[in-house]
Amino acid sequence: MMLEQTLSTLNHLKLFGMAKGLDDRLKIPAHADLAHDEFVGLLVQDEKSDRDNRRLARLLKNARLRQPDACLEAVDYKHPRGLQKQVFLELANPRWVPAGRNVLLTGPTGIGKSWLACALGNFAARQGFTVLSYRAPRLFEELQQSRADGSRLKFLARLAKAQILIIDDILLTPFADQERADFLEIVEDRHARAATVLTSQLPTKSWHAAMNEPTIADALCDRLFHHAFKIELRGESMRKADDKRKS
Repeated sequence: MMLEQTLSTLNHLKLFGMAKGLDDRLKIPAHADLAHDEFVGLLVQDEKSDRDNRRLARLLKNARLRQPDACLEAVDYKHPRGLQKQVFLELANPRWVPAGRNVLLTGPTGIGKSWLACALGNFAARQGFTVLSYRAPRLFEELQQSRADGSRLKFLARLAKAQILIIDDILLTPFADQERADFLEIVEDRHARAATVLTSQLPTKSWHAAMNEPTIADALCDRLFHHAFKIELRGESMRKADDKRKS
């Protein structure tokens, strides 16, 4: 009866990891010989592990990664696409996130840009950072919707607050006037304060012209390119190469 009351109290206090740990560990004969402080220490560790796991699940859910299983440990360095392992070894150190360094991934379709961006987002979430991920067309659609319903400032604040913002397929088409203005707001809010990961089929040298307005393009490129990781991929589509191997 006392055990049931204790478990009920732990769950009521939202100490779910400790409650489960207590129930599980009492069934392990070897734990009966532990000193009180050792047993309590294990329960505290159970609670911490449970909270860490739930926080990670929440961060990954909120990130909305298109490929949530992508991870840095599974990056393919063998496919000939100009991917330098040393760069990703540097990105495997999370210091670039609080430093607000951007990652610019460019290259042809099918070369793995989106997967690599998701791998960086997955890595950041596992380090405890908040992550948001959007395809550029959907992002601008949601911004347009937010103007219509009066939530634009709130939406922009949410984008600015994310410690990593991933925008996939930027500049698939030249910016419309409002998209260019919105993008400048996003970049300005995050400059030197939060990391942004961008993927594009256009090489970075073509971004200025694609932005269609020299003055704003100057401001955007200056903020995006400064101290950024520029990863230019090239070569055959990985999807085509995979199809050839299977045929």
